[in-house]
Amino acid sequence: MRDREFVDAFEACTLPPAEFPHSAHIRLAWLYLRDAPVLEALTRFVENLRRYASSLGAAGKYHETITWAFVFLIHERMVRFPCPTFDEFAAANEDLFDRILDRYYSPETLASDLARRVFVLPDLPNYEEFR
Repeated sequence: MRDREFVDAFEACTLPPAEFPHSAHIRLAWLYLRDAPVLEALTRFVENLRRYASSLGAAGKYHETITWAFVFLIHERMVRFPCPTFDEFAAANEDLFDRILDRYYSPETLASDLARRVFVLPDLPNYEEFR
């Protein structure tokens, strides 16, 4: 699906859930970040992700810390290593697709109600060494 069609289907809540795995979340964030400053992109991503999840009857699946952390990680990577296409970005940042937050957060923190409701900073003492 082309980028514009993908974004439009997601924002209209017509994108089938099977077409929105983790990699599609990353693609959507990349597209939003490509078109807007980070805080605008974050706001748009959060609002639309919540609405999409609600449309599927899955409002409780939204997780603030995971969402914010990924948007900021993706943004950082886009600035450090610019790529003209999402496919190139994905190939250059394979770790974003493989439980990268385990490097920054303890399982207890990510499982907490607090982390689900508000953005929580990384809590692993040595997360800096994984950058």
